[in-house]
Amino acid sequence: MLNQKRLIVSHAPFWHDGSSVAQRNVNIIAAAMLAVIPGILQYGFPAVAVVSLSVSTAMVWELVINRLRKVPATIGDGNAAVIGLMFAMLIPATTPWWVVLVGTFVSVVIGKQIFGGLGGNPFNPALIGFAILRVSWGDFFDFNEALVMYDPDFSMIYPLSALKFFGAEEALRTYSAWGMFMGREAGGIGSACGMGLLVGGLYLIIRGMIRWEIPVSFLLGIFVTSLLFKFFGAPGQYAGPLFHLATGYTLIGAFFLATEDSSSPVNFVPMLIYGAGAGVMTILIRNIGAHIDGVVFAIILMNLMNPLLDKIRPTALGRVK
Repeated sequence: MLNQKRLIVSHAPFWHDGSSVAQRNVNIIAAAMLAVIPGILQYGFPAVAVVSLSVSTAMVWELVINRLRKVPATIGDGNAAVIGLMFAMLIPATTPWWVVLVGTFVSVVIGKQIFGGLGGNPFNPALIGFAILRVSWGDFFDFNEALVMYDPDFSMIYPLSALKFFGAEEALRTYSAWGMFMGREAGGIGSACGMGLLVGGLYLIIRGMIRWEIPVSFLLGIFVTSLLFKFFGAPGQYAGPLFHLATGYTLIGAFFLATEDSSSPVNFVPMLIYGAGAGVMTILIRNIGAHIDGVVFAIILMNLMNPLLDKIRPTALGRVK
């Protein structure tokens, strides 16, 4: 008689590399702090208060929804904390407490939990919260009003505002690409220090927490499109690539926002198209659109295209007989 063995078959995946959702989110938080700490040093206690309130309320909203849905608490995986931190990094240090409260509610409840929780959200939750509040109460997110008008000693104007209203020559005369890259500009708590965002992003790529395709294609899309505007536009009409790469939400968008797992593609070619498309849309919105910084809305638009892009897949091995 044959020696028969019982085979136990389970569903994929069949191999685990030891990482976890919680571990990934801890690494994202650690990388983001490289940009948050310079923002705290620049803006002081108000920035600490906004970051603390944003992270804590995002976790509270997650816990409340878990209780209402009668499912196990998921705040231990760190995703709610990441959403709260990303939202705080985008906003001014002078944002009122109730705006932070509403923003984290929209981000966690509408941006994530309403779609079923982790892995089900079609859009980046932090961007949904920011975009809705930006459209509803735009004055609170105007860096010139929120920072310069709030503190007369804070003399730095938001570079993209200078570009939009005074032209490229005035913006380039006031700001240098290197200075903006080092955080010498008005901006969100964690989005102004380009050096911190770049180092944090490279850390995530090296650790395998994010793929390189989306950040690289996103930055290339911004570089090429802004270069074309600069080349074909009237002299002094448009800023060059270095200006756009160093200011606004460019670097936080490339490494921390566009790479959100659930709302971004998983295949190689779709990731390149997704990142490049977001970069192109960013410059189109900045140069000829109504909004000062187009990163947030560009990424949301590409989130919407994500299911279609991920249908582009490698050809299967073999052939049909």
